[in-house]
Amino acid sequence: MSFLSRIFGSKDRPRGGGSDLEVRLSALEEEAARARPGYQGTPFNKAGDLALQAGQRSRAVEFYGRAIDAFLEDQQREAARGVANKIIRVHPKAVRTLCTLTWLDVAARHEATALLHLRDYVAAAAEVGEEGRAAGHLMDMARVCPQLEFVDALADALDGLGFEERASQVRTWVAEGGSPEALTDREALEEFCLRAAVDSSRGT
Repeated sequence: MSFLSRIFGSKDRPRGGGSDLEVRLSALEEEAARARPGYQGTPFNKAGDLALQAGQRSRAVEFYGRAIDAFLEDQQREAARGVANKIIRVHPKAVRTLCTLTWLDVAARHEATALLHLRDYVAAAAEVGEEGRAAGHLMDMARVCPQLEFVDALADALDGLGFEERASQVRTWVAEGGSPEALTDREALEEFCLRAAVDSSRGT
């Protein structure tokens, strides 16, 4: 999330009530620190909302990022998706958040939404010079995703990023009915994608 913080650092516009805001944000951070597993994401999400309402977008994004990490660690995919969409509304080209959303779409087999997030992810990654990282994620998606239409779209995306050999390999998988490592078991696919979403959220 520090990457997004740097983007927004000069654009924050506090709207007053600073001391009250700090008290409320501190209370929510303490609540998250005391929360049991499974309940840490909600205070961070609320803190992000408060920061955003106060015009402090970089802080909002940082809190939202912590909420996403907490929700993913607790395997609350849909909660993580909801917070990630808040980041995208604030910053439509948030590369790592778009990657996280794409992984969550693959896990849920939301093919139409996955195609939209894939398009935005590839465009944002190319804009900030993260083609190599993006290509790694796309290859991993292609290896495990059983939905051939989406895998074919991954090949096109790899072409667009300049990785023609990898795109060719993915198209070979499509022609053969899918990657040899494709996860047709729903639980196995969800588990793999969740781990990848955690890594993408943290920028690893």
